[in-house]
Amino acid sequence: VQLQASGGGLVQAGDSLRLSCAASGGTFSTLGMGWFRQVPGKEREFVSTISRSGTSTYYHNSVKGRFTISRDNAKNTQYLQMNSLKPEDTAVYYCAAGEGGRIGTNLHSYDYWGQGTLVTVSS
Repeated sequence: VQLQASGGGLVQAGDSLRLSCAASGGTFSTLGMGWFRQVPGKEREFVSTISRSGTSTYYHNSVKGRFTISRDNAKNTQYLQMNSLKPEDTAVYYCAAGEGGRIGTNLHSYDYWGQGTLVTVSS
């Protein structure tokens, strides 16, 4: 499975961005999906995850109410809608996929990773 993340950029605090993660090489509807983020010098941290059907979603407390994860199984793509962005959201965002629908807040729940897309939020 290959994952290609896109949609990052430079925005101001309060703005919105939508990240996309396109999957290829596997059966997308069987994969659990997630988003993580990382800043230099810190560990990669969980942001959000979504079940293979899209009916279950989970968020880190720091993004709850501002970010929305979704997926379109017909397009083999997951999304992360990010609203009310804050400078502390600045990071490289990675999409991840877990075989057998596996999801979780731990890095080790996922089998495949995209290359990352940089989100920079200025104050």
